[in-house]
Amino acid sequence: MTLYIDHVDEIDTAARQLLAEGRERSVWLFDGDMGAGKTTLIKAICRVLGVVSTVQSPTFSIVNEYTTHEGHSVYHFDCYRLRNEAEALDIGIEEYVDSGNYCFIEWPEKIMNLWPVTYYQVHLAVDDDGSRILEANTVY
Repeated sequence: MTLYIDHVDEIDTAARQLLAEGRERSVWLFDGDMGAGKTTLIKAICRVLGVVSTVQSPTFSIVNEYTTHEGHSVYHFDCYRLRNEAEALDIGIEEYVDSGNYCFIEWPEKIMNLWPVTYYQVHLAVDDDGSRILEANTVY
């Protein structure tokens, strides 16, 4: 699926569309250049999911846990600062990924050997006019 976001007001609609397509996958990998909007998109997805916690980039904590209105956990990872996959294992990433709860992972290329067999991949790019292009698909 390809989505175009011309204005920030369209992001919740894009989040709903992504959830409709990727709802069956608990692990979502978000890639794109710095500033492409990964965290902003994850905030919108969490809003649509009914997250009641404050959603912010886990750049320094590596992982943030959020809670939905229904009491479900949502995990948000930012792997940018990880030096190697061992650091991801040290924080227990395998347990999070195996939990069945949504795991939204930014900078997944830092932990490629730890990806599950099946995941939902979202690639963000910035067009010349500043709009965002999202390419999303399930990978088996």
